Amino acid sequence: MSSIGLLIILSIYLALLFVIAHWAEKRGNSKWTNNPYVYTLSLAVYCSAWTYYGSIGVAANSGLSYLPIYIGPIIILPAWIIILRKIIRISKVNKISSIADFISLRYGNSRFLGALVTLICIFGILPYIALQLKAISETFHVVTKTSSNSNIFNDTITYVAIALALFSSYYGTRYVDASEKRKGIVTAVAMESILKLFFFILLGIYVTFFVFDGFDDIYVQASLLENFKEKNTIGGLPQAINWFFLCVLSLFAIFLLPRQFQMSVVENNRESHVKTAIWLFPLYLLLFNIFVYPVAWGGNILFEGQAVNPDTYSLLIPQFFNNQLVTVMVFLGGFSAAISMIVVSSIGLSTMLSNNVLIPYGFLGRLQSEVQETNTKRIVKIRKVGIFSLIILSYFIYRYFVLEYNLFSIGMVSFVIIAQLAPAFFGAILWRRGSRNGAVAGMTIGFLICTYTLLIPYAIGITNFESTFITKGLFGIELLKPFQLFGIDYLDPVPQALFWSILFNTLAYLAVSVSFKGNYRERNYAEMFVDIDKYITMHENAFIWKGTAYTSDIQKVLNRFLGEERTKRALNLFRLKYNVEKTEELADARLIKFAENLLTGHIGTASAKILIASVVKEEKVSLPEVLKILEESKENIIINKKLTETSRELNAITAKLKKANDDLISKDKQKDEFLDTISHELRTPITAIRAATEILHDDDDVPHEMKKQFLQNIITESDRLNRLISKILDLEKFDSGKQKIELTPNNIYHTISETVKQLSQLIENKNIKVEIVSKKNTIEALYDEDRITQVLNNLLSNAIKFCPEQDGIITIFIKENNESIEVGVEDNGKGIDVNDFEAIFDKFYQSSNQNINKPIGSGLGLAICKKIIEHHKGRIWANNIPKSGARISFTIPNHIKE
Repeated sequence: MSSIGLLIILSIYLALLFVIAHWAEKRGNSKWTNNPYVYTLSLAVYCSAWTYYGSIGVAANSGLSYLPIYIGPIIILPAWIIILRKIIRISKVNKISSIADFISLRYGNSRFLGALVTLICIFGILPYIALQLKAISETFHVVTKTSSNSNIFNDTITYVAIALALFSSYYGTRYVDASEKRKGIVTAVAMESILKLFFFILLGIYVTFFVFDGFDDIYVQASLLENFKEKNTIGGLPQAINWFFLCVLSLFAIFLLPRQFQMSVVENNRESHVKTAIWLFPLYLLLFNIFVYPVAWGGNILFEGQAVNPDTYSLLIPQFFNNQLVTVMVFLGGFSAAISMIVVSSIGLSTMLSNNVLIPYGFLGRLQSEVQETNTKRIVKIRKVGIFSLIILSYFIYRYFVLEYNLFSIGMVSFVIIAQLAPAFFGAILWRRGSRNGAVAGMTIGFLICTYTLLIPYAIGITNFESTFITKGLFGIELLKPFQLFGIDYLDPVPQALFWSILFNTLAYLAVSVSFKGNYRERNYAEMFVDIDKYITMHENAFIWKGTAYTSDIQKVLNRFLGEERTKRALNLFRLKYNVEKTEELADARLIKFAENLLTGHIGTASAKILIASVVKEEKVSLPEVLKILEESKENIIINKKLTETSRELNAITAKLKKANDDLISKDKQKDEFLDTISHELRTPITAIRAATEILHDDDDVPHEMKKQFLQNIITESDRLNRLISKILDLEKFDSGKQKIELTPNNIYHTISETVKQLSQLIENKNIKVEIVSKKNTIEALYDEDRITQVLNNLLSNAIKFCPEQDGIITIFIKENNESIEVGVEDNGKGIDVNDFEAIFDKFYQSSNQNINKPIGSGLGLAICKKIIEHHKGRIWANNIPKSGARISFTIPNHIKE
């Protein structure tokens, strides 16, 4: 393919990334950008061009030696649920934006330690970024079948590097607060992770099943090649030890690489996303490695005896068969792997460079403007220049230092350098005694050993056998040979460098930390880091500070970087959280810590400490005082938690008491209304009886027919009075527990049929159709037939009452199962208000819902029904039927089984 054609494709691809990043920034809270899958896929920035191309080169040259780089992360990933969560919590609480901030804060906001971590990262990562540019350059020339140009202005990669620098500096500095989430970058990296995996699997399928006839075919042909068996075994004990150290190296890398810390910690939105990452990320790595072996050994078979670079087999194989489409797609996958690493690493490095070197050591004095916008522009400009400069510097490292090395070797050197952060990093969250001096001593010694055993030999030329330094050691001392230090000759250069550097690094860290006590801030943060779960909600309470400080002075500093509005809002939240009066002028330790946190994202932990210290007067705190205050803080936190829990319990009890009191008031009111209603109901028949009796008593000339009518009225009202009194007595017996039910074997179908007959006259009067729906006519159970008849009578009477004047329908359903029998009485009336489904069974329901159109009755029927059913160990409820009326159903236990 022509260079111009490939450049056009790359331009379109980069434009697509710009669009995706821009869209994600605009829709930051969208489920498409803020979910555990995007988070996990962004972690796949671990799979750089080294993974995409270098693993194939290693597999082709050394067989299985590429696997340890993936085994390490997979081994440690289950522990992420504890370790990574802890790191994320610490970082969120303290507004940490880089691994340099994390380490320097733990060891007392040490400015020097932050700068040291930053410089180690720069030494380790710039060659790694150069490696990505080397991969892009080499693969570009393979696809276009051109050669590299010594003139940088005619070299395509020059303009690719500039484009990446512009992209990174634009999207990497959109927020002055470096701890803010960069949704655009994260989403773009996640998309690239999908594409590079897709293209790599596509390549693997093509090579395995189209070029060759499956995995077996590749294995059979590869096994005939020279040294196949030796390359594809772990080997003896020495090789196993080499594997072990490589696994440890990659385990460190998944935590310590600035790009991994950026994606896994700084860009984490929710801790719960880690749960998805611990299974999805290993699956991603597994999928990425399924076809490494087939492609590597397929290339060895096809290009046996030819002088080709195994790193480029993934492109050479489809190109060998003139498959331009697969070649370009594979190139895009490798390009994605490279640029995602470059972008994220440069953002992380520039944040560290600005917050831990440039601002605290040079530009802090220039950020004294009272205008927030001015300071913000200066910080952003520092970071933009930082990102751009780092990528361009990496480009020159690529041009003049790394051209002669393969991708794997450069990547491993970077890993070993970054691994020097491990003792101080893991000690920060696991060991309280770890001190700043110990961390500095360990890192310095470890880095010097790395320089001696790796950096200097690689700068001289690892294959330069004329160098006496490499072949005979420093000053000709055999024990000081960089690749066989102290006489150990069975370790490869990288595992050996890792072993000696980490050994002396760790020993120095432990020895110095134990020998020399750190200051009070170190011990203070040690407690807060190691026991973050105890301090997560009230971490400002655990911060120790003594001196004199004024809120107004601190507010002025915050205004310069946050602006007046944001500062005011933040201070209001602080006062609300800690119940501090707005008029309180003296600032305490909590406000000092709160202010430092707010500034950390903008200028780093060390600079935040310096700025706040410039406006407050601090007094020294002795270590015994620190320990005493910390112990008191722990006790206070425990007491606060207990008080909070007790307060919640008291609030819950108070709410229950209030509800009970409201219910009593309501019941009392309902009782009064009930008594009024009952009085009214009793008075009505009595008045009617008295009126009819007086007419018969006073008037002897009443016609015979009228006399019979008055006597009939007296009988009717007497019956009504009798029924009302019976209902009241029934309720009283049920409430007092005096009412008993007599359980006898009965047929519920028969009981229902008999009840319907009793009400047949009322049913006929309203021309209502009644239907009993049951699978069989004999359904036996133990129940009190008189009482169940009373329930059925009430339910049917209500149904008749609420049926429409014409076309009334009542349906009675009978359902049976192993536990119970369910009976439902359904009408096609107007239904029941959904808010009254429970209230209608209350004996006070009628009296509390008086209205002009009150239905005939006392409102006691359903209350009695509920008592009867409950005494049968059943339940009763109401609901509406769609496009029909209401249904009231009840169950009674099915004690008799056929």
